[in-house]
Amino acid sequence: MKRKVTLKQIAKELDVSISTVSKALRNSVEISEDTKQKVQAFAKLYNYKPNNIALSLKNRKTNTIGIIIPEIVHHFFSKVIRGVELVANQRGYNVIIGLSNESFAKEVINMEMLANGSIDGFIISLSKETLQLQDYHHFNETINQGMPIVMFDRVVNEIQCDKVIVDDFEGAKNAVEKLIKNECKHIALITTKDYVSVGRLRTQGYLEALKTHGQDLKAELILKLDDNVDYEVNLDALEKEIEQLFKSNSKIDGIFAVNELYALTAMRVAGRLGFRVPDDIQVIGFTDGVLSKHSTPSLSTVSQHAQLMGEKAAGLLIDKLENDHEDETYQTQIIASELIERESTK
Repeated sequence: MKRKVTLKQIAKELDVSISTVSKALRNSVEISEDTKQKVQAFAKLYNYKPNNIALSLKNRKTNTIGIIIPEIVHHFFSKVIRGVELVANQRGYNVIIGLSNESFAKEVINMEMLANGSIDGFIISLSKETLQLQDYHHFNETINQGMPIVMFDRVVNEIQCDKVIVDDFEGAKNAVEKLIKNECKHIALITTKDYVSVGRLRTQGYLEALKTHGQDLKAELILKLDDNVDYEVNLDALEKEIEQLFKSNSKIDGIFAVNELYALTAMRVAGRLGFRVPDDIQVIGFTDGVLSKHSTPSLSTVSQHAQLMGEKAAGLLIDKLENDHEDETYQTQIIASELIERESTK
């Protein structure tokens, strides 16, 4: 059986650009007959078959980029989109937004639809289901056909592309160290299952802070919530989980939560159980959303600088699109987080 080849491999083998290969396979008048014959013969020899994601390539420039996000109502993702839009518009590009709704299948469908002549490249944060399944074929196919991808926030090392992330580990470590500095002795962690990279890194930051400051790790103080449950819709279920954490650990005096929803819900449950924030329990969350600023008390939080993340991602993608050279180098830009202290800590 002949091995499968991609446009990129054909281009490399024949020492031409990916754009030239694509045009030659479509009998474009822009390509010489000699080159077309060579490309078509090579493609036939190796039984090259284009896929749906290959339909929009550099030779069909739209000056439009696609951004696929897991959820639309999240303040973090709306700020990322604002950053992408800002840089894209400054550089003459439009933005189309796709929503995966945390679904692997919808993520794939979105990519196929947008790549079908609509856009030049993708900015994407992976769905939870994709991370669970660890199936990244749609990204590899897209990149192999010459369409660049920039991943942000939720990324995977297995895909060779540019990435923009926040320093989740260090941000979490700094947050927990703030609680330790404020004399919290029994710090609980409210986190996600480990398959989501950001939750895993924030959990590791929590553990490192405890270790560094000589606090014992108590497994009963770690609440790992099922990410498949939509807690924004099933808020009662989230409150019950956190209430059980409090009731099982009466000495809790600090909470670090890996997102805003968990942190705000923890404050709500604490208040209902008679605890005062921050006098009895201090709370820090992650992601500096609108609710963090306006809750009562206002929530101390780790800011991810979401708009800057969007700006960086858009810059990386557009630089790739406008680079005429076959640049095979990729970079990961790490944005430093910032601890914003409000009324939920002393």
